Amino acid sequence: MVSRRLLLFSLASVCFSPAVAPVARANQSTDANGAAQFVQWLGDQAIATLRTPNMSLEQREAVFRQLLAQGFDIPFIGRFVLGRYWQQATPEQRDEYTRLFGEFVLKTYSKRLGGYAGEAFRVVGAKPAGERDALVHTRIERPSGPPLECDWRIRAAGNQFKIIDVMVENVSMALTQRQEFASVVGSSGMDGLLVALRARTEAAAATAGR
Repeated sequence: MVSRRLLLFSLASVCFSPAVAPVARANQSTDANGAAQFVQWLGDQAIATLRTPNMSLEQREAVFRQLLAQGFDIPFIGRFVLGRYWQQATPEQRDEYTRLFGEFVLKTYSKRLGGYAGEAFRVVGAKPAGERDALVHTRIERPSGPPLECDWRIRAAGNQFKIIDVMVENVSMALTQRQEFASVVGSSGMDGLLVALRARTEAAAATAGR
């Protein structure tokens, strides 16, 4: 079941852009309307990329790699996913984990995202989520299947909004990954997690190079 959710997350994650995104308010408060506009704008940019004619799969993957890096707060998500083990890790382990986690996310999902086409994306609702975040509910219409409903957790970071989690089928992708990593660290230690992440990253790179 987790693998299916991660696949759905790949489709949901077509919503980011390297262009100048709408900025957060000066007081860093993430209002729901601003977050909704941010997500809709990102979705429009991503769908436009998917519909660009004469773009190869490799070119799409390269674009989405850049989009992922700029649309998501990957360092924050990486620390959250590691949970309490972040404090237990040595500075060297933290540095390597941060690098490997970022590469794993970028290489894995940029490849998955490049193959989609024909989707229609729209925001259907938004609401505050605590003092700092907003939840934006979206629907992706797919020609080959039922609509995909997702909730995006948005936070103001610096002078821009950032995505810090995606909920698919009411399941948080960050929490799902956190449980998986905790299981690996619990059985193999932090070094074991680094070995596993390194292997996954190398496998994703090898697949992308075919």
